[in-house]
Amino acid sequence: MKPARQTAARGHSGAENFDEKMRGARKVFLKNYQLLILILPAFAATFIFSYIPMYGVQIAFKNFRPSLGIWASEWVGLEHFVRLFQFPNFLPMLRNTLTITLYTLAVFPIEIIVALMLNELGSLKFKKTVQMVSYAPHFLSTVVLCGIVKLFLGRANGVVNNLLAFLGGDRIDFLALPEAFASIYVWSGVWQNVGWGTIIYLAALAGVSSELVEAARMDGAGRLRIIWHVNIPALTPTIVILFIMSAGSIMSLGYEKIFLLQNNLNLPASRVISTYVYDMGILRNQFSYATAIDFFNNAVNIATLMAVNALADRLTGIGLW
Repeated sequence: MKPARQTAARGHSGAENFDEKMRGARKVFLKNYQLLILILPAFAATFIFSYIPMYGVQIAFKNFRPSLGIWASEWVGLEHFVRLFQFPNFLPMLRNTLTITLYTLAVFPIEIIVALMLNELGSLKFKKTVQMVSYAPHFLSTVVLCGIVKLFLGRANGVVNNLLAFLGGDRIDFLALPEAFASIYVWSGVWQNVGWGTIIYLAALAGVSSELVEAARMDGAGRLRIIWHVNIPALTPTIVILFIMSAGSIMSLGYEKIFLLQNNLNLPASRVISTYVYDMGILRNQFSYATAIDFFNNAVNIATLMAVNALADRLTGIGLW
């Protein structure tokens, strides 16, 4: 009888704990229901546009026919993945994709450097002017940005080539050089987004204690030492989190900018996986094959995200989870 009583007591205690948790959750909801209602549209949008479409991922394993629908289409297993890996241009496309994304990650510190420089500006008016000028390109569309790049780098009347000709050099068709494509893509992106990217770091720097900075100055620390020993440690959590998220998008190279800068001459360097997905899925209506390619991209992204997060957590104690 004793074990039975203990079991009953444990069951009664568990029910009491559950009731207590429910009462606590009800109190939290009643106290913060306005805030919960405010974030409800964001949750609904994420569920509708991000989670429900996951239902269609199964067509990567089927020979999808719109007339038959998803369920009635023939199951082919890994056939589309095998086709991708056997595609003759798969390795060059993968190499081009990784070259551009790793190049983008390599210039990641530029936003941090710009934020630290802006934070050190003494004139508030000059600082706001620099911020406004550097933020403005972010609001340009991809089409406009690529048009500006072509105007600047055009061989006949481009600004850069006019300057080269004025200095006695030869005109160069930069967009026709495969070896220059990655640099054009990355540095035009830096010009467009560096100002906007510094906002997060400036917000983090705004939280640095002025007393801590003043104490460092009283101890004889100059600007560089304050930046190294005070500002950068304050930025470290933000830097690590943003770097992990950037590394988790290593295969997510958008096709729009690539497509607009692409031509037959730079194709050996500009043929990437995202443009291949566009070609197969949109232009040729091979939906199952395009979904399989995108599934492969996401699998690599998730694996990279988990690996970089684990490494960052081990080295710095900071991670997404």
